[in-house]
Amino acid sequence: MQQNNLNELVDSGPQRRRWLVGAGACGLLTVAAPALAQFRVEVSGLGAAQLPIALPVLRGEASAPHKISAIVRADLERSGMFRSVDATGVNNIDETSALNANLWRQKGADFAVAGSVLALANGTYDVRFRLWDVVRGTDHLGGLSFAVPPSEMRLVAHRIADFIYEKLTGDKGVFATRIAYVTRSPQRYNLWVADSDGENAQSAFASPEPFISPSWSPTGAQLAYVSFESRKPVIYSHELASGRRRLLANFRGSNSAPAWTADGRQIVATLSRDGGSQIYVMDAAGGGEPRRLTQSSSIDTEPTCSPDGRLIYFVSDRGGSPQIYRMPIGGGSAERVTFGGNYNISPALSPDGKTMAFISRVGGAYKLHLMDLASSAITALTDTASDESPSFSPNGRLVLYATVLQGREALMTTTLDGRIKARLSGQSGDIREPDWGPFVR
Repeated sequence: MQQNNLNELVDSGPQRRRWLVGAGACGLLTVAAPALAQFRVEVSGLGAAQLPIALPVLRGEASAPHKISAIVRADLERSGMFRSVDATGVNNIDETSALNANLWRQKGADFAVAGSVLALANGTYDVRFRLWDVVRGTDHLGGLSFAVPPSEMRLVAHRIADFIYEKLTGDKGVFATRIAYVTRSPQRYNLWVADSDGENAQSAFASPEPFISPSWSPTGAQLAYVSFESRKPVIYSHELASGRRRLLANFRGSNSAPAWTADGRQIVATLSRDGGSQIYVMDAAGGGEPRRLTQSSSIDTEPTCSPDGRLIYFVSDRGGSPQIYRMPIGGGSAERVTFGGNYNISPALSPDGKTMAFISRVGGAYKLHLMDLASSAITALTDTASDESPSFSPNGRLVLYATVLQGREALMTTTLDGRIKARLSGQSGDIREPDWGPFVR
C-alpha cells in the first residue's frame, strides 16, 4: 500500500476521510461556551438479570435546576444493569421516611431510592438520598448528602448514580466521569468535554479547520489532539483547566494519532518525518527528540497503550490489509492480533487489558466488535454500518462509539454483550471522535 498522508488507514477512516479538507487559522476558546446541541439519552434493548429499582421523584426537586431523579434513572438504565420500576403515585417520601417494603414489593422493586432537595438561603442546595434493600427490608445500604451550587446539580445526580451502582454491583460507577468528542457545523469544528451522558457540554477548543483524534491523559487533566491549522496534521496537548495548550509534534510530514502511555509521561503517535508513517514515542511535556518504535516499510498507525504499560497495539498494512498488531512498549517484534476479514482498525483496550474493541469492515459496513484477548473470541456488538472510534468506560463495562443511526450522526454506548445501547443524539452538527475520560484522580 502506497503512503498517501493517511488517506487509506484509520486516521482518515471511513467517515473521517471527508473531514480532512484543508487547513488555516484557528482560535482557542479559553472560556467555556454553551454547547451547540444538548443530548438526550435513548436506551434500547433488553439485558439479562437486570436489577429492578424504584426511583421516585425526590421531595422538593421541582425547585432545582435539574431533575435529579430522572438523571439517576437514565444513568442506571444506560449501564444495562438496572431496570426502572414505575414509581408513579408514590409521593411525600424522602430519606427520613420509613421503608414501606410491601409497597415496593408489590411494584416489583428489589431496591428503592428516596431523598430530598432543599434550596438554601445562600443559593446552594442541600441534596440527600438513601438506598433501600426492599428484599431484606432494610436501609443498611446507606446514602449520601451534598451541599452544592446550582451548577453542580447534574454532577450530584451522577454521583448518586455512581453510589447506587457500586453498592449493588460491586463495580465502580462511571457516571461522574467525562467524555470528549468533536462536532462539525457549517464552517466550524468544536472539541467538546461533556458529562458521561453527553449533557453539560463545554467547548474546549474551536476552529474553522478540522481537528481529530482527541485522547485523554490518564489523569483527565489534558487532551491531546491533531489540528490542521498549520496546513498539515500537528499534535497538541490541551490543559482543560486553563485552556493552555502545548505543541507536541510539528515535524516534516504528518503528525497524527496521539495516545498517552499508562503513566502519562509520554505520548505515542504516528509520524511520517522519515518517509512512511511509523510509530514514535515522545515526551508528553514537549521538547526532545521522538524515538521511533516501528521499522517497517508499511503504514503503521493508530497506536494505543495497554493499561499495564507493557504493550502497544496499532494498525498496520504490513500483511497486505489493515490489521491490528501489538508489540512491546519499547518497540521490537510485532505480533498480529486480528485475522478475520481484511480490514480491522481502531483498537481500544479495556481498563483491565483483557478485552479489545475495534472496528471491522464486514460486507462494506464498518461495525464495532469485541475481542477477548486470551481466547481471540470475537463478538459483533452492532448492526449499524458506520461505526468509529470505540472507547471503553473507565470501569470497562461500556463502550462509547460514534455511528450513523437512522440517517443521523450519533454518539452511542453499548454494553459488552451488545444488548443495551443508549443513543446520545445531537440536534445539529456532525458528531465524531469520542473518547471516554478516566476516573478523576
